[in-house]
Amino acid sequence: MCCVGLAQIHILCCFSDLMCAYFFFLNLVCAYLREIVFVIQSQSNSFHVSRAERQRADLLQQTQSLTQTPPPILLLHSLTDNEGDWSILPVLPYLSLLFGKNSSWLVFLEEETNVKVTKLLQALRKFDRRKEWFLGKPLHDEESTIIHHYAFAENPSIFKYPDFSAAWALSIPLLDRLASKVRDEPLKSDFTIDLKHEVALYIWENGQGPRLTAVPELCTEPEHSPTAQHCATTLSSPAPLCGEPVKKEDIFVAVKTCKKFHTERVPVVKKTWEREAFLLEYYSDHTDPSIPTIDLGVPNTERGHCGKTFAILERYVSDAVPKTRWLLVVDDDTLISLPRLQMLLSCYDPSEPVCLGERYGYGLGQGGYSYITGGGGMVFSRAAVVRLLASDCKCYRDDAPDDMVLGMCLNALGLPVTHSSLFHQARPEDYSRDFLAHQVPISFHKHWNIDPVAVFNRWLKDKSRSTSPRGLNKSTKEEL
Repeated sequence: MCCVGLAQIHILCCFSDLMCAYFFFLNLVCAYLREIVFVIQSQSNSFHVSRAERQRADLLQQTQSLTQTPPPILLLHSLTDNEGDWSILPVLPYLSLLFGKNSSWLVFLEEETNVKVTKLLQALRKFDRRKEWFLGKPLHDEESTIIHHYAFAENPSIFKYPDFSAAWALSIPLLDRLASKVRDEPLKSDFTIDLKHEVALYIWENGQGPRLTAVPELCTEPEHSPTAQHCATTLSSPAPLCGEPVKKEDIFVAVKTCKKFHTERVPVVKKTWEREAFLLEYYSDHTDPSIPTIDLGVPNTERGHCGKTFAILERYVSDAVPKTRWLLVVDDDTLISLPRLQMLLSCYDPSEPVCLGERYGYGLGQGGYSYITGGGGMVFSRAAVVRLLASDCKCYRDDAPDDMVLGMCLNALGLPVTHSSLFHQARPEDYSRDFLAHQVPISFHKHWNIDPVAVFNRWLKDKSRSTSPRGLNKSTKEEL
């Protein structure tokens, strides 16, 4: 179906008032649709490209049934050569230049966001497109948190930021002003940690800019939920389903620890997730046969652990350990679900240089680099490790931050960092409840002021799986 002209509408009105009203509505939808730009927050990994392309095809199919000229539907990872475009702010001047004159709304979508285009248009029509609007589904912090630099410490719930999974939107007047600000004033933040919170802070501008406006039609309910009848956006299944989970035998697990944590943190790993590993080694500054641990000859450092991590990479590709397709590097205070990781990895091709985890950024406004934050777990395909070690990238000091050095190396090699929001650098209480409500998380990090075993049992233990020692077949697990 396509838009009709006024003469056609006049003829139709002679036959049916209902049909007349319908075609007037259709023309309004067509006109409004041409003023929307969709931006899919895509990634360059082949799995994510295919997901984004399917989403674009669905949007095109919906919009082509409404108008012969579909709106622009952009893939964020392919807009410019700037690797930091995923952090949104650096790409705003480019979007303003292309669409500032002929559009009204910029709508951002994540790959798993499903859109009912007509309902979305109806929701946007409630807002005056000539004004500055920042629209989304609001999240807020229950308590001040380190991942948000303890912002609004006295009352963190007063500040709202968007759940990107529900889609979020900027009116073009706001886009144009933000783009000018980005062009005229260098972005000040060195680190990009929680993008949705940092974008909201930038727009709010210490109270000078607009706050996030809640749009009830932007939802994170499951796609076929009966509670989603009013929703313009919904979510696909909480975890990608790409076939059979990766076998335990295909994942080598490296746990970084040190002597002072042998009796404090290592027992937590053993009580929770270690039993799900098939191939696992603990790396320490002290050999302890009771765990057992392996001393790689790298002294323990109080801060970064670059020397130890690069030694782990070297050992992984050596004959000292069995050859596997995947390497998982975690801290001794990381809590992780290996069965869920096995499911997620079924979506990725290990022959590609895959570097997967929670993505952070450093200096992205000035061309910096992305990196996988270590505490949530760093996953590498063997192909990625081989490429890294074949390069000239090395630790400039043993105590350099390993995750950031690896990020610099990947950036120099042109290898992408692949983000999954299922990995978490902090504790569950450091994230909005509504944000976690539509996730099946893979990891959390830190034991501060929590019972880590209880946290694992609540958030990461799958009830359908037997995790008791009696139910475990010892022949299916091997500790090297």
